[in-house]
Amino acid sequence: MHEYPQQSSGRQPLPGQGRRRYRRARWTGAGVACALLLGGAGCAAPEQERSSGDGAARLGGPGPSAAGTPSPGAKQPQASAPPTPTGDPDVQLPAGPRSDFRQTARLDDGTVIAKTRVAGAKSGFEGDVWVWTPKEYEDPKYAKSAFPVLIALPGGNGYPTNYWADRSLGLQKAVSEGVRAGTSLPFVLVMPVLNPDDKYYYDGADIPGQPKMGTWMAEDVPDFVRANFRTYRSRDGWAFMGSSSGAFVGMKTLLQHPDKFKAVIASGGEITPDSPLWKGHQAEMDANNPEKLAEKLIAGGGPDVYINFQVGTKESGKDRMVKFVQQYGKGPVKTTIRDIQNGEHNGWHYVRGMKEGSLEWISKVLKGPRPEAG
Repeated sequence: MHEYPQQSSGRQPLPGQGRRRYRRARWTGAGVACALLLGGAGCAAPEQERSSGDGAARLGGPGPSAAGTPSPGAKQPQASAPPTPTGDPDVQLPAGPRSDFRQTARLDDGTVIAKTRVAGAKSGFEGDVWVWTPKEYEDPKYAKSAFPVLIALPGGNGYPTNYWADRSLGLQKAVSEGVRAGTSLPFVLVMPVLNPDDKYYYDGADIPGQPKMGTWMAEDVPDFVRANFRTYRSRDGWAFMGSSSGAFVGMKTLLQHPDKFKAVIASGGEITPDSPLWKGHQAEMDANNPEKLAEKLIAGGGPDVYINFQVGTKESGKDRMVKFVQQYGKGPVKTTIRDIQNGEHNGWHYVRGMKEGSLEWISKVLKGPRPEAG
């Protein structure tokens, strides 16, 4: 396998800005541009071509529907009472309103990836979010249990699609295989769009005068998940994984909100903010710099956060990871670096790194579902 091909994204730099940095130019979403396979035999299929039986999909637990008021006189189904969690006050049942999901892909094990539109009440931004729930989520013995949430963020534009929702990259399969092998928790994978357009990149932040993508990622996306799925109230059930620019956003959001999130798998070596939209807003950019956020967390004594860097041995960026670990990997900032042998700057190789150890690492950090006794 090779890297995603270098292609023009069609984005225009702001006046006075030169060519964008490596992470922004290299990534395009699976289903948006072909990714070369061994021998040039094919490419990742577009989202709609991966869909099996495209249509309404049921995801999540009981809760009020977001579909609106039914027609007068329509026969209403009896609402079933949601199960009551027992024994763990950390379990939070879905509060609604329930989103309308449409299936975009079906995996071999019968699970589906589905998409919905989320209007962020706090950010004011509206965007697409894809979700995959493992088979265990529908298992009756887990009906009263919460599940850990892994928010998966793409690199590059991250708009209008999130390439982790393309089954060809194997993220969902890696989790399922890890569950069967006892090396992974059965995560609910949440895959939101990363940016509000394909013209600029926003560093997952509330840049003054721009869409509030920091609030979208840290507030609106988790609120949507809590409305639809059984989750943990505490940060012990919340984490990120991401590649390239998505890895930066995941790590930055973790360090900004250690009370809400606990860990990140960050692949690709991006450490500091570099959006051209920060021009004239140095103080705000500093407030979104993982290095400065780590300093603040260390000075404040915690809480503990966990960062697992992944880097391919055939890509650049490890030097930045090593520098971060040397300077900030202390006290409450727990860090590790995983080398992916012969790995390049692409999603397939990052998923391989997750299968080789990073999924097991994050599964030991987070809280898993608990089956009902008996």
